[in-house]
Amino acid sequence: MYSKKALNRISNIAKKIEFIENIVKEKVTIISALEDEQNARAAILMHLTAIAEQFDKLLHSGELDILTHFEKQDIKGSYELRNFIAHDYEGIDFHIVEEVIEERLPIIYGATQKILHKK
Repeated sequence: MYSKKALNRISNIAKKIEFIENIVKEKVTIISALEDEQNARAAILMHLTAIAEQFDKLLHSGELDILTHFEKQDIKGSYELRNFIAHDYEGIDFHIVEEVIEERLPIIYGATQKILHKK
């Protein structure tokens, strides 16, 4: 079905989403997590960057069939967010980050779980 490497990348995406969820739970809300500039915000942004990198590696490895489980806007959006984080860290719109965490990550996580439990 899918290569072990592709499944590992999907597993990494799921793990990063779980890490973000745990950070938010510790801080009670997404906003309070993003306001913690020294720790929580930096960790969340790094995990979002790592998610985008996993999608990019899947895209460039030729494992396009596994990406059909995800909405194209989520794949593209994750990489666009990664670029903002990498190139304009101080100018990031945290309302967008909040929306991604609240609305898009649960959808992406659901897709990872379908893939990982199908194997």
